[in-house]
Amino acid sequence: MLISAAVSIAERQANRMGAKHYAGRSHVILERSLVALKSSNWFPVVSGFLEPLLYLFSFGYGVGTLIGDIQVSNGQVVSYAMFIAPGLLATSAMNGAIYDSTWNVYFKLHEGKIYHGMLATSLGPLDVALGEILTALIRGFAYAVGFMAVATPMGLIPSWWGVLAIPAAVLIAFGFASIGMAITSYFKSYQQMGLINISLLPIFLFSGSFYPLSVFPDWAQIIIKTLPLWHAIELIRNLSLGIINFSLLGHIAYFLVMIVVGLFFTTRRLNALFMR
Repeated sequence: MLISAAVSIAERQANRMGAKHYAGRSHVILERSLVALKSSNWFPVVSGFLEPLLYLFSFGYGVGTLIGDIQVSNGQVVSYAMFIAPGLLATSAMNGAIYDSTWNVYFKLHEGKIYHGMLATSLGPLDVALGEILTALIRGFAYAVGFMAVATPMGLIPSWWGVLAIPAAVLIAFGFASIGMAITSYFKSYQQMGLINISLLPIFLFSGSFYPLSVFPDWAQIIIKTLPLWHAIELIRNLSLGIINFSLLGHIAYFLVMIVVGLFFTTRRLNALFMR
């Protein structure tokens, strides 16, 4: 019964344009990931939610008492906790998406050989890429909702525009997951995977999570403004504080480009590996 159903699906998809790459069944990958989450992967998800909250309480209310208020880009003065909260939400979305789309994907690709079995069915490489990325998006959405549920009652999200920080966090997770999976598809060893952690640390420290960019010299500010996490933090911080201007469109466009580039290279690489 299952074999005949699989053959029927494959026959329906065979004559469609792009059928070699996409069968329209990425939801199957998502379902598998959710089943795996319930059985074995729940602890990293919970720890990823708690990490930004610990940073918020330790820095926002610990170090924050020594720093005082911070002036943001439009001249508005906010508390230190209010300043770092959007940065921590953006970082949480980045971390959740990156770890889901890198180490998790690397294991399925090289250790578990799970993608070999998936791509031997009617599924295409774009189905696999979108399914894995959808899993990262759900994780990013859960982090955003949980963080906002804690930060908003504490008065750290002063503007009603802040509700848009939730879809913004999903967009950020989408961008990082797409690029993370694309990069991972080219890595062949754990030593190469270590480059991801090495890269994330300076991105986290220097993207404006804990202090304004004005503390850096001009040449360093130019470099930092090319980093994806800076765009993520600025997008969520401006929404959270009600700073609405055209720069938001630039930040959104940055992540849309990340998504397109990441999906293109992920699909191309998986196709080269498994669809010969």
